[in-house]
Amino acid sequence: MPGFERFGDLEREELQDVLDNGILMRYGFDGMRNGHWKAKELEEELKTSLECDYAQLVSNGTSAVSVALASAGVGAGDEVIMPTFTFVASFEAILLLGAIPVLVDIDDTLGLDAKAVEKAITPKTKAVMVVQMCGSMANMTALSQVCKKHNLLLVEDACQAIGGRYNDKPLGSIGDLGCFSFDFVKTVTCGEGGAVITNNKEYYINADHFSDHGHDHEGNDRGAETHPFLGYNFRISELHAAVGLAQIKRLPEFLEVQKKNYTILRETLSEIPEVTFRTVPKGGEESYAFFNFFMPDVEIARKTIEAFKDHGVDACWNYFDNNWHYVRKWNHLKDAKSLYPLSKDIKDALNLLSKKTFTQSDHYIGRNISCLIKLSWTEEEVRSRARKMKEAILSSL
Repeated sequence: MPGFERFGDLEREELQDVLDNGILMRYGFDGMRNGHWKAKELEEELKTSLECDYAQLVSNGTSAVSVALASAGVGAGDEVIMPTFTFVASFEAILLLGAIPVLVDIDDTLGLDAKAVEKAITPKTKAVMVVQMCGSMANMTALSQVCKKHNLLLVEDACQAIGGRYNDKPLGSIGDLGCFSFDFVKTVTCGEGGAVITNNKEYYINADHFSDHGHDHEGNDRGAETHPFLGYNFRISELHAAVGLAQIKRLPEFLEVQKKNYTILRETLSEIPEVTFRTVPKGGEESYAFFNFFMPDVEIARKTIEAFKDHGVDACWNYFDNNWHYVRKWNHLKDAKSLYPLSKDIKDALNLLSKKTFTQSDHYIGRNISCLIKLSWTEEEVRSRARKMKEAILSSL
């Protein structure tokens, strides 16, 4: 991760094909495009790779979450349970629909704690959004059971975890809807792009229409399409889809490299008794896009990050002090700093959030160090990196 490290002839060929054809928009211009449909081709590849019945491309991962929730009827006043550890896009996508983000604790998987989810359910709860952060998964069996018991939607944000699996199913395909990002720093990139996957035909049709101004996409005359309901513009372009089409075909190659590099790092750091690792639920396999481990406490984790810098180790983070990925620094959310007026329900919920503590999440995020696994490393570079990481950690203890 990310896929841009491996751009090559296949990506260039797909892009050149779009430029030669001259049609950059994914919809319409049927007579001019000479049968070239990159977005449709990529959707078919996603259906095969992610083992799902339907795939809808959109403009990015954030819009994928909004489209997924809207397609299943989530909207104004509905509560969506989400984790304290994710990217800010998760709550942005919820707020965009007028829905209310309800944040709950994570556990040692770095994903949603099913017990915390169940405690947070109210009559307004409509969906649970599990975020498969840093290439691995939450306890999907427990979360699925909670959602089934309370008749809630289970939405998977697998934007950072394409290629991971749980009980022999691809991450993203386990819930009612799955969401993916193909931005510049993801394992599979379109430059910018995203996708919603599902096995529910109604949700797919809704996603297809909603992401393109409510167009029904019936027939081959763009101007004659009708609008069954309101929609917005979350379209991807043929240029972006062309890059993704080349990249998705290379996913097995990328996953193999990620696993090899991850394994070298893990084997080396396993030699340090004070280092422990995130829990991967039984039946799960990471995508190996990130390498996550725990230090004994938050201060040692901070010292380790500084020691990494001194030893020339980059692309590692302690999210406890991170502005983008952990609730502790999301002051713009907790203070409801919005350019446009928010509903009273949302303001009340965010006011409560500003007063809430997440001791359990602090326990895990404070001690966690997350390192990006790069596709461009040679084996010699990975082994050198592993040695430097070990030296830095030992100097921090």
